[in-house]
Amino acid sequence: MPPSTLLSPSELSYLHTSLSLNPPIRPDARSPTTFRPLVAETDLLPTTNGSARLCFADGSEAIVGVKAEVERTLGAGNASHNVQWDGGEDTQMHSAEESMDEDRRQHAKGKGQDSWIEVTIDMPGFGRDDDGVIVFLAQMLQEGLVADGELKDRLWIGWGWHWRILLLTAPNSYPLPLLSLTTHLALLATRLPAPISRIDEDPLFNDDWDVAEPLYPSSESESASKPPFTLLVISVGDNIFFDPSREELAVADAVCAVTVGTIDAAGSAGKRRERTPRLRLLSLRTIDPPARLAAAASTTEAEDDQGAWRPARGGMKRATVGRMVKIILEAGGVGEEVMTGLGGFYGG
Repeated sequence: MPPSTLLSPSELSYLHTSLSLNPPIRPDARSPTTFRPLVAETDLLPTTNGSARLCFADGSEAIVGVKAEVERTLGAGNASHNVQWDGGEDTQMHSAEESMDEDRRQHAKGKGQDSWIEVTIDMPGFGRDDDGVIVFLAQMLQEGLVADGELKDRLWIGWGWHWRILLLTAPNSYPLPLLSLTTHLALLATRLPAPISRIDEDPLFNDDWDVAEPLYPSSESESASKPPFTLLVISVGDNIFFDPSREELAVADAVCAVTVGTIDAAGSAGKRRERTPRLRLLSLRTIDPPARLAAAASTTEAEDDQGAWRPARGGMKRATVGRMVKIILEAGGVGEEVMTGLGGFYGG
């Protein structure tokens, strides 16, 4: 549940009216699709495979660390590699390994398992891991990472990779988009030990970190797939706003979490590579606005006799959901801007 605000009923009424105007007036003078300034850094946790830290201007921050370990895939064995040996010579082994490296991505399609990705969240002020807020955030993040499909397939090496993602954040802002954007940067910064051999009984890896392979190589084309991310979008009247502040969430008529990923256009043979990534919708969830949880709702959005705004009952209109998705997925839209901006932090 998004945090509550200390604004008075009259202040809430004034804010709701300002956001309902055409054009709308946001408290910080941003346009409806403009995000708040943020600061980000990567590779700050030395004992992880990848890490990132992202801070908003209001002081809220998230730190994400990615830890990867090798474990055997259930039901898999050497037979799954389909490698035929005639003599066992070194030249044959070298040729087979090169062939496996070239076709690794094609072989990995659809072989990833949801259980290889695990999300763990630790938020100050929440002492129990089974707290409703913790469980909801972890489920939302894992839902997007699993729905993407590309991430779990990238973990396939013939045996299963198991990921444990640790997320730490201060709870003074609604943390879902903050955690998601930070996770996106951490996955871009993630590197895995370079394989020496994938056809042995147990895979062998190079212990030299300087030759480790990035999970999402920066050498790939700009249209290649990138980690998914989740955006928080609200509607007030007929207007749609991205990256809402705590005050804007307090008067939102509807709140929606939209998770998007990329389509690997470079994976289609014979097709021209596109300069920018094509986005696709992975998941969409509506979230109860905090106003509905804090006060009894009226049947209309009208103000009462004292000028105090009260939230209306009802869900999000289908047309509003369609507009949100269109603004995110269209060429040159919000999703593309976010993807480009996050890539700039890590040279992507």
